[in-house]
Amino acid sequence: MLSISRQVEIPDNEIELSAIRAQGAGGQNVNKVSSAVHLRFDIRASSLPEFYKERLLALSDQRISADGVVVIKSQEHRSLEKNREAALARLQTLIREAGVVQKKRRPTRPTRGSQQRRVDEKKLRGRDKALRRPVVD
Repeated sequence: MLSISRQVEIPDNEIELSAIRAQGAGGQNVNKVSSAVHLRFDIRASSLPEFYKERLLALSDQRISADGVVVIKSQEHRSLEKNREAALARLQTLIREAGVVQKKRRPTRPTRGSQQRRVDEKKLRGRDKALRRPVVD
C-alpha cells in the first residue's frame, strides 16, 4: 500500500513495476544487472478519489501520457530496491502535490504612500545619474 494521506491509499496491485537495464556509466554492472525501475500507474483505472483523478489528469506533466498513465523511470541508485523506493516516492509526491489546492489570490492595489515612495526613489536615482553625465558649458 502506498499511502498518500490519512484517508487515501493506493493498493500495490494498481502500480506496475518492472526492472529494466539502467543507462549511462556504471561499468560492467550496468550491462549485466537490471537495476533501473519503470513504474506505470493508470490514473483512470485506479481507486483514487475523483478529486485526485481530475487534478492529476489536468496537470501538464511530461510523466503523464495522453491516455492518463503515469510513467516514472528511476535509475539514480545502483540497487533495484532503492530505485523502486525512489520511483514510489516520486509517484507519492506527484499525487500529493496534485491534491494541494492553491489559495485564490485576492487582487490588491498599492497604497498611496508606497506609490509616492517609489516615485521619490526614482527621482533620487535620476539625480544621481544626472550627476555622472559630462558637464556641458
